[in-house]
Amino acid sequence: MKFCDKLNMAMSCNQSLLSVELAPNPQIWPKHFGRWEDVSGHIQGLQEWLRFLIAETMDLVCAYSLRLEFYRTLGSLGLELLHQILIDIPPSIPVILDAQHGDSYTSSIFAQMSFAIWQVDAVTLNPYVGQDGVTPFLLYPEKAVFILCGTVNPSTMLLHDYPNPQSPFYLHLVEHAKTWGIAEQLGLEVGGSGDVFARIRMAAPEHLILAKDLSLEPTELEASLRAGLTSNGDGLIISTPEELLIQESPRNAIQLLRTSINQVRATMTEGNPSCSVWFPNVCLLQEHPQKDLILQLYDIGCIQFGEFVQASGATFPYYIDLRTIISHPQVFEQVLNAYANVLQTLTFERIAGIPYGSLPTATGLGLRLNYPMIFPRKEVKAHGTRRLVEGQFREGETVVLIDDVLITGKSVLEGIEKLQSVGLVVNDVVVLIDHEGGASHQLELLGYQAYAVLKFSEIAQTLYEAGRLNSTQLDILLKTSA
Repeated sequence: MKFCDKLNMAMSCNQSLLSVELAPNPQIWPKHFGRWEDVSGHIQGLQEWLRFLIAETMDLVCAYSLRLEFYRTLGSLGLELLHQILIDIPPSIPVILDAQHGDSYTSSIFAQMSFAIWQVDAVTLNPYVGQDGVTPFLLYPEKAVFILCGTVNPSTMLLHDYPNPQSPFYLHLVEHAKTWGIAEQLGLEVGGSGDVFARIRMAAPEHLILAKDLSLEPTELEASLRAGLTSNGDGLIISTPEELLIQESPRNAIQLLRTSINQVRATMTEGNPSCSVWFPNVCLLQEHPQKDLILQLYDIGCIQFGEFVQASGATFPYYIDLRTIISHPQVFEQVLNAYANVLQTLTFERIAGIPYGSLPTATGLGLRLNYPMIFPRKEVKAHGTRRLVEGQFREGETVVLIDDVLITGKSVLEGIEKLQSVGLVVNDVVVLIDHEGGASHQLELLGYQAYAVLKFSEIAQTLYEAGRLNSTQLDILLKTSA
């Protein structure tokens, strides 16, 4: 089960956005455990207390988190304790390993240890590991990561707000981090005031936020919730303040906090008939099945709006440039999945890509689906073999043609003509985005069937619903694609 689905089920079942950290701060843990220096002699008691917290809270939380450094500091006994606590956590509740991992050299090994061996559901990562260090974790499609983007530690505030509060470093970090993976897999770990949450929520409206160090003071708590929650009353996992865990009855304290949070959520969702406060991210309105891909393409700059002259000479109020996808492995993975879903319904013997933009996609699809790839040359060489089509093939074989964007159909028809000139058969054309300017109909009249993963009207409507476009921009774009 995907992390987001497991999380939503726990949120709904327990009517909670709270998580509990099962790695107590030695400065606040129960006194009967003795001094930190003597903790190795109290492992059994510590385990019993952590089990007590699980029993007290398993119907009050949506997730548990375990700070890896706490267990690692205890040596081999601590890692064994970690293993035991993971077993004790109910399988229906997601587990977030708070590792703050920041070493790109060991990312692949640590991802395997976290997700395949320990079988946690999500891991926190240090942003300075960069996209290369994050990617190995995102190769596990059922799992998720949280990138540290904000903290309330006083000694880090100079970096947090650098170079100035108007354009702080943490917002630049958010803008980069959210392009590393799809929103379904990549969340943000944030600690701060209501203003920080508001600015991050505006910058990343569809990303889940793991909220740390929230104030329990009612006014400040409400301000942070209203800033960080989405209009549907979701989008946050809220770490339970550690002072509640050492009270004589943690359960009562956490119940009160849950009630306070849900009261704010209820007021935020009043008059919103599309979603229920108890069912985060489950809306009655039909979402586009490729919503995450659309938003990710927009976030990495593949879809831009303005006045752009196209290759045909026409001026459009938008521009689609898919060449940068190959620099974002997780987005490229989603694109290949989307193409593959279409190709698996077709009959063909070879895959052909239109140069140059579609060659990486055609290559990836050939490797994924185990079909040989060829491509018609964009320009014919005046030397060597002077071949029109590169790669090995036999006359009479059926080829499916891959392109990125279908606007006029000119490049597709030129490719088909070259493929047919060497005896190949083309029946189907598959593109990522159809401009909806009539090219697919023209291809159909010529005997070719065009398939598109996305239509531009769908992209425009999804971006509008996600708050990326206003109603005026939506009307202009829909008229353009009509």
